[in-house]
Amino acid sequence: MRVTRPMLALSGAVAILALTGCGGSGDKDEAAVPKEVSGSLEHIAAEADCKPNMQTDADTIRQALCKKGKEKYVLATFSTDRGQREWLNSAKDYGGYYLVGRKWVAVGEQKTVASLQGTLGGTMEEGSEHMNPGGSHNKNGHDGGAGHHG
Repeated sequence: MRVTRPMLALSGAVAILALTGCGGSGDKDEAAVPKEVSGSLEHIAAEADCKPNMQTDADTIRQALCKKGKEKYVLATFSTDRGQREWLNSAKDYGGYYLVGRKWVAVGEQKTVASLQGTLGGTMEEGSEHMNPGGSHNKNGHDGGAGHHG
């Protein structure tokens, strides 16, 4: 069997979900990650059933607040891949959970961002464990950080 980029991306997403204790096993979980959406902030927000509350509307980044049930999250789109990576590298210092697509990011609570992945696709990334109180469940299981490396 030939391994393609989409297969590798899907495998990585499933592995991350398994490490964070989300999802089960089997082909159903692999099929649950849809093809990644793309387009304008408004289009991505519509796919996520969000009415975006615009916070930043600049040439390089557009950022809005969205709600999913009672949870809020930030949806941002970028004019370049480099701009997105630079923003992510800086933002991840503050912790949090990031669903990353091509030129877009959704940032919020782990469960909120994980559920968005079922609609938007993308890959999960986690910010700095030092800024995630009780975070980094993907490193030591759900033991409250008892296995902290330091």
